[in-house]
Amino acid sequence: MDGSPPQPEDSPERGPRALQAPWRLAYLESLSADRTRETPGAGGFLRAYWLDPVSDRKNHVLVRMSAGMILLNRFPYANGHLLVALGQGRPRLLDYEPEQRRDLWMLTELAMDLMERTLCCQGVNVGINQGAAAGAGVPGHLHVHLVPRWAGDVNFISVVGQVRVIPSSLEAMAERYRATWARMRTGDPDLEP
Repeated sequence: MDGSPPQPEDSPERGPRALQAPWRLAYLESLSADRTRETPGAGGFLRAYWLDPVSDRKNHVLVRMSAGMILLNRFPYANGHLLVALGQGRPRLLDYEPEQRRDLWMLTELAMDLMERTLCCQGVNVGINQGAAAGAGVPGHLHVHLVPRWAGDVNFISVVGQVRVIPSSLEAMAERYRATWARMRTGDPDLEP
């Protein structure tokens, strides 16, 4: 038994009431720390990462260009979840000048190419959460999410247990992306699109 009280057969809730995941404590503690450090409009961690290129490896920044950066999401929805952000943070897409929006989309296309080459994913969700009401974790610094997808990637534990399983560490995923980026920059002819 898992310690859960018995449930009627027609109950929509099944499975254990708790899933032990002690490694999540660091994540939970960082949430409260991040919330106290961020001030509205300051750009939070994205702005801090932008201003600290020396820490790119530690911060999982994979690509840095004059306009912005591509980085791994520290708390991914799926392995390889990327973020794209301009160096200058704005809360809304239309707060950026047309040239900046073009740069954001160019970086998003580059992130898509990098993701597809690295992970051979079968699909990608691309999205922007503009504003706290839309789920933006950093409402003062608009950014794009790219989430790789595969047929059948939502399995039993995700559907029934309502828990995501991320099987690769951020460090290992970052190294995979960095290796692909190095080949893309050198024009490796053996690198498949």
